[in-house]
Amino acid sequence: MNPDNARSLFSFERELLDEINKSDVVEIGPGTIVLKENAFIKVIPLVLEGSIKLRKVDPTGREIVFYHIEPGESCILSITSCLNEKASQAEAIIEKKTRMIVVEAAKVRSWMDRFPTWRRFVVNLYYIRMAELMTLIDLVLFKSVDTRLIQHLRANAVNNELAITHQQLAGELGTAREVISRLLKQMEKDQVIRLERGKIKILKPL
Repeated sequence: MNPDNARSLFSFERELLDEINKSDVVEIGPGTIVLKENAFIKVIPLVLEGSIKLRKVDPTGREIVFYHIEPGESCILSITSCLNEKASQAEAIIEKKTRMIVVEAAKVRSWMDRFPTWRRFVVNLYYIRMAELMTLIDLVLFKSVDTRLIQHLRANAVNNELAITHQQLAGELGTAREVISRLLKQMEKDQVIRLERGKIKILKPL
């Protein structure tokens, strides 16, 4: 692996970077499940490019998205499960084509004792993800679905467009696809948005 791949994204001491650069780099296509719920952790991802979604899916197929793992990040749930030798409580799926370094779980446990920058990295990830989960809980418990939908569209649209399916939106907002479809169709009827296959176009300020 090119050493610059890790050095450009992760601020670790040279010795740790040297160990990371000995690990395998894999490229995985969207839709691939890379961690199953209740599975024990064998490797930890360090994302170089792409995005991984951490989610929980119920028996009916409904999902709720906990967070996304972006370049320069890893999965704090995988790390903490690994450190405590516990099974994963969620599922990780590739959201868009992803290149990542895969690190053996045993090395991750060793790094906690040996490298201060790795410990800081893990603690910072934990803080970020806890803040995201607290925001998710606040949205699910205290804000209506239509308010959450508008906030999500406003925050994630690029040039007044958002490439996302109704099912994906439902997962992001922690509700049923039928609810999202009903709200979007009403917004289209009100000429606020236009629905296209896998895409939402915003026609008026939200």
